[in-house]
Amino acid sequence: MRRVVRGFWGPREESAKALARRWKLTLDALAELLQVGGSGEAWTWRQIHSSGPATDLLPDEDSLLAALRAARDADGWSDRVGFGLRLVLAAGPGWKIEVSGNAGGVSEFLLQSMVIGVRSPDTAEIPDAQLLAAVAEAWEPDFGDVTDDDVLDALEGDAGFVVGEPCVGWIGYLSRGRAALLPEGLTAGRTELGAGGVLLVIAPYGQVDDVRRAHLLLRDAGALRPLPCPMDRSAL
Repeated sequence: MRRVVRGFWGPREESAKALARRWKLTLDALAELLQVGGSGEAWTWRQIHSSGPATDLLPDEDSLLAALRAARDADGWSDRVGFGLRLVLAAGPGWKIEVSGNAGGVSEFLLQSMVIGVRSPDTAEIPDAQLLAAVAEAWEPDFGDVTDDDVLDALEGDAGFVVGEPCVGWIGYLSRGRAALLPEGLTAGRTELGAGGVLLVIAPYGQVDDVRRAHLLLRDAGALRPLPCPMDRSAL
């Protein structure tokens, strides 16, 4: 079983040091929430590079800061695009965790993002809402979701969704500005987070039709309208 936990936002300039703190919060939360090899244990990740072999990376702030600075010093780096890291962990039989983030950039056309892919045994219980809440608290995105290919295919095929636009999965997150547009007819469970946005528990895993209906309701209410293009802010 594979799901993806995602957060997206617009241009937001940040230093490598600030991003290293956000990365550490994210990786610490994964080790705490995913019961693989013992809750809370420090995992050794494999960092995937654009060229050359993968290398080990510990999830401490100094190591993450060094990795981000190395990305900055690589050929072709641009402050408009920001800092990108891609990490992979084969955590045990049936488990694979992939984390890909691009942040700190100021491009008016490229969304910043944190994307976590979790492949797990079918019997594993995954705390979807807590994972998305951790991404929201660490990265303060404009919108986010927990989703999979079935949900995204249904939204593209039946709800007019276009890749790159805001959407929701069976769990969704909306920033403060988007949450202010939540329609009265939405029956999803709501939790306000410290980052200022709202976590939405929309449907149980596998209930694709419920997600599609919620997506259409949110879209029609304006809560899922894209950021202006060119983008001039990080959130709606």
